[in-house]
Amino acid sequence: MNQHRFTLVSHLRFIIPSLLGIFLFMVPIQTKDGITIPIAILSGWLQNWMGSYVPAIMTGLILLTVIGTIVTKLIGPSIISKSPFFSNLFDVRPVWVAVRVLGAVFAVMTLFKLGPEWVWSDATGGLLLNPDGLLTILFSVFLFAGLFLPLLLNFGLLELFGALLTKIMRPVFGLPGRSSIDCLASWLGDGTIGVLLTNKQYEEGYYTKKEAAIIGTTFSVVSITFSLVVISEVGLGEFFIPFYITVAIAGILAAIILPRIPPLSRKPDTYYNDQEGKNTMDVIPEGYSRAGYGYEQALVQARNNNCISKFFTDGMKNVLDMWMGVAPIVMAIGTTALIVAENTKFFEWIGMPFIPLLEILQVPEATEASKSILVGFADMFLPAIFGSGIESDLTRFVIACLSVTQLIYMSEVGGLLLGSKIPVDFKDLVIIFLQRTFLTLFVIVGIAHIIF
Repeated sequence: MNQHRFTLVSHLRFIIPSLLGIFLFMVPIQTKDGITIPIAILSGWLQNWMGSYVPAIMTGLILLTVIGTIVTKLIGPSIISKSPFFSNLFDVRPVWVAVRVLGAVFAVMTLFKLGPEWVWSDATGGLLLNPDGLLTILFSVFLFAGLFLPLLLNFGLLELFGALLTKIMRPVFGLPGRSSIDCLASWLGDGTIGVLLTNKQYEEGYYTKKEAAIIGTTFSVVSITFSLVVISEVGLGEFFIPFYITVAIAGILAAIILPRIPPLSRKPDTYYNDQEGKNTMDVIPEGYSRAGYGYEQALVQARNNNCISKFFTDGMKNVLDMWMGVAPIVMAIGTTALIVAENTKFFEWIGMPFIPLLEILQVPEATEASKSILVGFADMFLPAIFGSGIESDLTRFVIACLSVTQLIYMSEVGGLLLGSKIPVDFKDLVIIFLQRTFLTLFVIVGIAHIIF
């Protein structure tokens, strides 16, 4: 390794921002509300300070997005073609124009409580847009996560991990080593952070379409914090450790199997906008150790990012992209899914085929449990709510574990994936959700019978 080419400043330019990024996104901190990460703490402070104003702000941002999109479609994309950022933000396919308009309609109806209550009630649109709703949380999470995301992306940390962990990630999961950071950020922070991190790297050419789809649907795991909320909701807080071990085993098994079967296995190994892929440290030049080459490439990356104004410009672009690109999709699709879950027996009907399966697996109260099996597709917290009244500890344990391992929730990660550039469509998400449900259900029930 030719470290003589690098000055002390070069080493510090890698070490200081990377350690700060690790601290903000990955270091667990014990608070009175449980374990969380600094980014989530900053987000919570902002929510407490201006939470009541955020629904109006998010509605305004969604409306601005729709106006910008419609103007671009009416006048033509040439007016924004000089700016790749705004071109990507506003020049979208017709189906996404319709979804953004629907999101704006739902947001206005919910904010001002207009029209039928089943659109804006606390169980549907309000669950997303109220002062303590998902979009309020995403507003503050996106602000801090987007602003500080360059600390993880731009100063060499991914290059170092890419070299060190490829020998594990590539053969086991079919992914470059740098994807381990996406998973870790999700696990300790939030699945939304993992999706945003993955989307950014995909756009920059570090992941192929196939890799981005695998990471987004398999590694954007539910955070420790939310897992605590789920197991507490079903009244089994004292079983958190066996619960989380069960979730981890089932999740790792799903991450090994799902990339090897359709639809993920059929995603092309090409890059975003047909660009050339960047070095993900799969091949280490002769004469280098993995650690040595990874560290040298980290120093090179850090040296190339020495402009403070570019750091904040990139950060604010991330924030705007998250706010305006994702919020309308979450509002439209999340509200629609919640309306269906709350006002129809759709999820109860589609859960009926699981009754004989649950009975074969000797899960008590199979009929009641079946109602919660697929409702998680609408929102991650609904299965825990549906299952909280079930008497059997084993059944409630299974429902809680399954709701976490299913991963694809249209009110959060699913909506974010559809709003991102990651190449998965609604049909893909339905299939992957069902695959995760069937695969992890067998693992979870087997472990549950051992515990109870």
